[in-house]
Amino acid sequence: MDRITSMRVFVRAATDGSLSAAARHLGMSPAMATKHVNALEARLGVKLFHRSTRRLALTEAGSDYLDACLRILPEIDEAEAAAASQRIKATGLLRMNVPLSFGRCFVAPLIPEFCQRHPEVAVELGLSDAEVDILAGSWDLAIRIGRLADSALQARKLGDSPMRVCASPAYLDQRGVPRRVAELVQHNCLGYTLSAAQGRGHWAFGANGDVRVPVRGNLMANNGDALLAAAIRGQGIIYQPEFIVEAALARGELVALELDRPPLELGGIHVLYPPDRRPPAKVRVMIDYLAEAFASGRPAIPAPR
Repeated sequence: MDRITSMRVFVRAATDGSLSAAARHLGMSPAMATKHVNALEARLGVKLFHRSTRRLALTEAGSDYLDACLRILPEIDEAEAAAASQRIKATGLLRMNVPLSFGRCFVAPLIPEFCQRHPEVAVELGLSDAEVDILAGSWDLAIRIGRLADSALQARKLGDSPMRVCASPAYLDQRGVPRRVAELVQHNCLGYTLSAAQGRGHWAFGANGDVRVPVRGNLMANNGDALLAAAIRGQGIIYQPEFIVEAALARGELVALELDRPPLELGGIHVLYPPDRRPPAKVRVMIDYLAEAFASGRPAIPAPR
């Protein structure tokens, strides 16, 4: 028998003085109400009622147990109400894990308006290019850029993330402009260590990354902003998502290279969240807010110079 239901039957029977009255109040048969009280007594190993054909009377143990139930059941009701309210009302702490550069430039600037819309939600923004385990890390949602691995997580696409091969005008003036991907081996190519497609020793081109080109360079980093800064200073060529380089391209600090093979299709920008048919309201409103922001055009927040 369900222990909480049994406790509710017991409290009602003690209040009404009758198992049949308790059964009517709780919408069950008198026989079921009797089973609940019997199950409690068997579990506790004591009699809770002195029973007669006319009325129930609490035993000493029953009186003590009633006091305990009257304390416990309201706390359970309160806990259930609080949990249920989070399905309906956006409230509480929302923990988001986001890639560092993307989060700094395009997610963090969105948070103030979100918090104005939903004042009872506090946001914890975790910025990291390392791919964390959302469930193990107790994150409510995460933004991932690239092809998604198979998992039980739910996903919603926010937008695309084209790749760009770029270098500064000064570097290209000194080293020449490559026209074919095979020529990249003659250049200083700055690698991103967290991606197999643009990291150590090879860069992948073609929509599916089926063209692998050997490259080498004197800098590798696990963060796109670090590579961006080096490329702007003329150190070498970088192969990064458009959101990393677009502000520098617009300012003329970098030039996008037109090569004979198209860049790898990275796979888009997605928001991921745990598999729950009814996610908390705080998660739903954040996902809808991000989708709204990116549907109207990704926020054009220029990276700091």
